[in-house]
Amino acid sequence: MDFAALIVAAGKGVRAGGGMPKQYRDLRGQAVLARTIAAFLDHPFCRAVQVVIGPEDRALYDAATASLHPARLLPPVTGGDTRSASVRRGLAALSTMEPPAVLIHDAARPFLGHAVIDRVLGGIGPGHAAFPALPIVDALWRAEHGQVTAPHPRENLWRAQTPQGFLYRDIVAAHDAAQGPADDDVAIARAAGLAVSVVLGDGNNFKITLPQDFDRAERLLREEMDIRTGNGFDVHAFAPGDQVILNGVRIPFDKALSGHSDADVGMHALTDAIFGALAEGDIGQWFPPSDPQWKGAASHIFLEKAVERATARGFRITSLDCTLICEAPKIGPHAAAMRESLSRITGVEVERISVKATTTERLGFPGRGEGIAALATATLVGA
Repeated sequence: MDFAALIVAAGKGVRAGGGMPKQYRDLRGQAVLARTIAAFLDHPFCRAVQVVIGPEDRALYDAATASLHPARLLPPVTGGDTRSASVRRGLAALSTMEPPAVLIHDAARPFLGHAVIDRVLGGIGPGHAAFPALPIVDALWRAEHGQVTAPHPRENLWRAQTPQGFLYRDIVAAHDAAQGPADDDVAIARAAGLAVSVVLGDGNNFKITLPQDFDRAERLLREEMDIRTGNGFDVHAFAPGDQVILNGVRIPFDKALSGHSDADVGMHALTDAIFGALAEGDIGQWFPPSDPQWKGAASHIFLEKAVERATARGFRITSLDCTLICEAPKIGPHAAAMRESLSRITGVEVERISVKATTTERLGFPGRGEGIAALATATLVGA
């Protein structure tokens, strides 16, 4: 089922400390809110994400979300005095889209996984809502003034999480009929007569509330290191000229390489390798050859953009490997200069960059001296 995500981010989150609302604090290179948004944008059934923010937080929001693709991230709306009022404004902002379902989520739960989303979606139907929760496993006791008074049975008790899921029209009607304050949207839904199911949540889908929760989040990110590898391949034919540009180094030669840009085949392959590791398309999508602004452009522009995207997504490039395939010119005498050039552009240490060459034993177009091909690999590690 397609859905829209409604993320409530209008609170101040002062208990978490840090001098700013917790949803905008940095968490290993990305704001908490950016990680929460990305959790939904990565889901294949997510049609759009609508965020509700505090009236004074637009600059913080813009900075936190600058690295995210805007296509399915709708402009934020300002929240109200209560959580329910904020949700109403978010639902109203989705009225022109009217998605089949809406998942309402806390901004400070950045570790939401696809499995939880899928279980919530599976529990939604006409007149039926669903939310994730965890069963209580610890003993429960009542206490007054710090003194235990009586045990409390834990059977049939659950710790609620978000996202809480509803058919869009059902939850809009429930909010329209609501009177007075409510603990959450499930309470509003039940007051309107909707049935609500509990589905299994996830222990990692916790809400960052106190300063020590940031320590827990940091530990979780270290444990769940994201390592990605991307490949790139490119070919350019020879044309009349007196030099070729390979990995940013000009090499005197009796030909040039033909291309819409400067035809740096090595740098193009490396750019595609980074975009590939990020699953963000290829160089042609980011810099279409049909666009005249890229006519004759220096290829370091393309590589710098790929590096920028990796950084924005919270990744560090840990190694680059480029193999140039040609009979001529000789690559070996220039390999060190190419590695230095790539290091300056990408910020990757020279010792983590490899440039090498091979021939095709005079087979195929490189063997016939018709052009140069390049094969590249990039490894990225979540910061």
